[in-house]
Amino acid sequence: MIKLLFRRIGVIGAVLAGAILPGAAALAAETAHGGAPTDVVSVYRAIGLGVAAAFAIAISVLGAGHAVGRIGSAALGAAAEKPELLTRSILFVALAEGLAVLGFAIAMMLIQKI
Repeated sequence: MIKLLFRRIGVIGAVLAGAILPGAAALAAETAHGGAPTDVVSVYRAIGLGVAAAFAIAISVLGAGHAVGRIGSAALGAAAEKPELLTRSILFVALAEGLAVLGFAIAMMLIQKI
C-alpha cells in the first residue's frame, strides 16, 4: 500500500516537473520586458532555486502530513481514554504542523533570491 502510494507520488511529481520546468525556463529567459539577466548561468540559477524551493516545501509538507496523521490518531486515542491529555496532545500536533510552516518559510527565502 505504501509502496503504491510513493510510486503514485513519484509519477505525479515527474509529470509536474516535466510540465513546470520548461515553463520556468521560458519565464526565466524573458529578458526584454522583465529586466532579468541575460546570461545562461543566471537562468539556470533561477531554475535551480525554484526547484529547491519546490523541493523544500514538498518534503516539509509531506513530512508534516505524515507526522500529523500519526500523532493526531495517537492523540485522539489517548484523549478518548484520558480527557486531560487532550491539551498536551494538541500541542504535539501543533509542533508537527510547524514543520510545514518552516518549509514554507525556507521556500520563500529561496524564492526571494531569484
